Amino acid sequence: MSNQSILVVDDNPDNLKLTQVLLECEGFEVRMAEDARQTLETLRTYRPTLILMDVQMPEMDGLELTRKLRLDPALRDVIIVALTAYAMKGDQENARAAGCDGYITKPIDTRTFADVIRGYLSTSPGRTARWYLDRLPGN
Repeated sequence: MSNQSILVVDDNPDNLKLTQVLLECEGFEVRMAEDARQTLETLRTYRPTLILMDVQMPEMDGLELTRKLRLDPALRDVIIVALTAYAMKGDQENARAAGCDGYITKPIDTRTFADVIRGYLSTSPGRTARWYLDRLPGN
């Protein structure tokens, strides 16, 4: 069993449920949030190892939320992976520029999803956060 925790942020209940089932079957601890407000509320008391961040959400999109999270010193070592159905040219670069450590397109491949997540979990925590913060004006 894995003791690594994952917060899944997605405004689509079906996507949340599928992701939760796939990850919990692999032994991950999973919590879910449906929007930026719920994500920020959850993160007040919960520190996941990784956040799967839907890019397209109402109110505040996932990239804006990622930029906000990267400014919080308590969250700098959390791995953030963009999750999106809109895989257009330049989207992966935009996700990285916003502070994401990785990028997964939907629909997810249910056969390889857990291994992809394990790959991200094996990366150096905070690497992208430091890269992002170094590029902010004044740094």
